[in-house]
Amino acid sequence: MQIKDVPFGVTDWAQVPKTEHAGEAGVAWWRTLEAGNIRVRMVEYSPGYLADHWCSKGHVLLVLEGELVTELQDGTSHVLRPGQSYQVADGTAPHRSRTAGGATLFIVD
Repeated sequence: MQIKDVPFGVTDWAQVPKTEHAGEAGVAWWRTLEAGNIRVRMVEYSPGYLADHWCSKGHVLLVLEGELVTELQDGTSHVLRPGQSYQVADGTAPHRSRTAGGATLFIVD
C-alpha cells in the first residue's frame, strides 16, 4: 500500500457520523474517513450480522471488540477476536463477515 496525499491528522471517531448498511442479516454502522487514496473506517456489526455480498476489495482489518468470522468464498473461515487482524490484497480472496454477538472493527482500504 502506498499512502498518497494524506496530511497528518487526528480523528475523534465519536465525532464522525455513522451511516447504516443493511446486511443479509443484521446491520453495520460505519464511521468513514476518506483521505487521499485511502478509506479508514470504524465499523460496528450488530449481533447476528451477515454481509450481503462477497467482497473482493483489499483491506487491513483489526478486531477491537467482539468476535468476527471471516468466510472466504473457497469455503474456509477464520475466527478473529480482539487484537487479531487480517490483511488481503484486492482481488485475492473474496470474503464476507459474520458475527453472532456483534463486533467492532478498524479497517483501512
